[in-house]
Amino acid sequence: MSKFNLAMLAISVAALSACGGGTSENRDDPPAARGTIIYGTLAGHATQAQIDAGTSASGLQPLSGKAKCEVDVRYVYYMTRDPQGQPATASAGVLVPTGSDSACSGSRPVLLYAHGTATQKSYNLADVANNREASLMMAMYAAQGFIVIAPNYLGYERSSLGYHPYLNAEAQAVDMVDGLRAGLAHLKAESSTKPSDKLLISGYSQGGHVALATHKIIERDYGSEFKVTASAPMSGPYNLVGFGDAVVNVQANAGATIFSVLQLTSYQKSYGNIYATPGEAYQAPFDASAETLLPTDTPIADLMASGKLPADPTFTKLFGAGGLLKDSFKASYATSNFRKALQTNTLLGLNTKRPIALCGGKADPTVFYDLNTSVAAADLKARGMPLMGTYDLENLSSLPAGVAGQTVYYGFQQAKAAAGASAQAQYHGALVPPFCNALARGFFQQVMAAGI
Repeated sequence: MSKFNLAMLAISVAALSACGGGTSENRDDPPAARGTIIYGTLAGHATQAQIDAGTSASGLQPLSGKAKCEVDVRYVYYMTRDPQGQPATASAGVLVPTGSDSACSGSRPVLLYAHGTATQKSYNLADVANNREASLMMAMYAAQGFIVIAPNYLGYERSSLGYHPYLNAEAQAVDMVDGLRAGLAHLKAESSTKPSDKLLISGYSQGGHVALATHKIIERDYGSEFKVTASAPMSGPYNLVGFGDAVVNVQANAGATIFSVLQLTSYQKSYGNIYATPGEAYQAPFDASAETLLPTDTPIADLMASGKLPADPTFTKLFGAGGLLKDSFKASYATSNFRKALQTNTLLGLNTKRPIALCGGKADPTVFYDLNTSVAAADLKARGMPLMGTYDLENLSSLPAGVAGQTVYYGFQQAKAAAGASAQAQYHGALVPPFCNALARGFFQQVMAAGI
């Protein structure tokens, strides 16, 4: 199998229609209900031939299969709530199968998808022509008959919130639920393809954490409104406090200087007690801009060149001379409010009713597999939760038996070999996602076929 280049999956679709047009706000009126659609539109369309050309060129087709469906790309802008429960807006991409094949019409299963960490403020999963993750979701799910509802998250695209509540489990789950509500309402009003009662939840990296949190919170708080069929979180930092302990005290993960800015800002804005001033946590000159740095459409290389991030291409320089954070922050970490926030948002001890499968790669340098996927799996098993698979792309015996597992395992090994010296740099962001998504889709199909 050729090396994956997800950028080649970009499909030419109509440009997203302008969403302008403000409204005057009457502060005497109650805020619009959560999930209320402010604006919804058909943003574009992709044919089977376009999708197949993309998956053939990228090498994804052995995993995705040829497209069974054409795909309508829809966009919704909706009301939700921020971490303080105040009204806020967010947006989502909605990928809808269409066509004459029986897999593409009538009532279709819904995948609620949570995206991975993004530094770009304009990140938009309705922009399949320019968003790798969206084009992967189109090829892997929508073109195979799944409706995909993919929130862009608070703080991204045209959201009204001035920061992103990164890895805030409760806040992100609320946003996901409201994006789901808005996406379903838009489809029921505007699309001939209708959502079935099958609700699947998945996400990658940050989105793996968001997906598991959303599964938990839907079952806990929204059981009368939604019934989860199954979830398949992928490569997520589920054990945030254990992972944080390792990153601070033992080994910084790849990307740590980016993730730390997003996470410290999120928890400071959400809880208000991480530091009194940014200078308590950040070294100069980073303290001057950290709270408003990310997300942004300024390239990361430019932020490094202008001295707003450490000049470290591995993004691991957290402490010491030239590092992002003060050594005093490290010294006080064990009893800090930051570590308490990590504990609050750690997703262990869940009591879930519906099936779960986890996926990742054991050699992941960004989200450590053993500290997150393995720990979460062991926790779920120990308490008798319905964990139906723990897929490690480096371990053939952990994958589904037969051709499906072999195709994923050997394809992944070939993709790593093709990446050569850059395999570690590409491991988390580019190499793992297609293969874990193939396994997640197979798991969902298995659960639905069995009527579990």
